[in-house]
Formats: sequence, structure tokens, C-alpha cells
Amino acid sequence: MCQISAVVERDGVQETVMESVTALEVVEDGVILSTFFEEPKKISDVVIDTIDFLGGAVVMKPALKGSGA
Repeated sequence: MCQISAVVERDGVQETVMESVTALEVVEDGVILSTFFEEPKKISDVVIDTIDFLGGAVVMKPALKGSGA
């Protein structure tokens, strides 16, 4: 079984916000990340930029305010 790391990229700098992510739910104002042994974590005001299945990472970027995205 492969888990994935969740990364937020701001101004070209990537910050890992959670490792061993087993589920990712897109919600209206961001995403909710889950793992086996931690409480779910909500990351607000982000959108998914890329998912690298081979590298095991989902990269998120800040949501553009007022864009409806």
C-alpha cells in the first residue's frame, strides 16, 4: 500500500503538511487530509496543483481569492 505526502507550495517553497496521507477530500474552502493514526487535518484556502503518483506527493497552492476556484 502506498501513502502520499501532502505539500503546500507558496512562493516556490514547498512545505510538507502531512505524510502518509490515506485520504484527501476536497471541500468548498480547501481540503481535508486523513491518515491511519492521526485526526483529519483541514488545510484551508488551497487548491490541488499536481498529483505525482510515482513520487508519492500531492502539491497544493493557495487558492486565488475571488476566482471561484
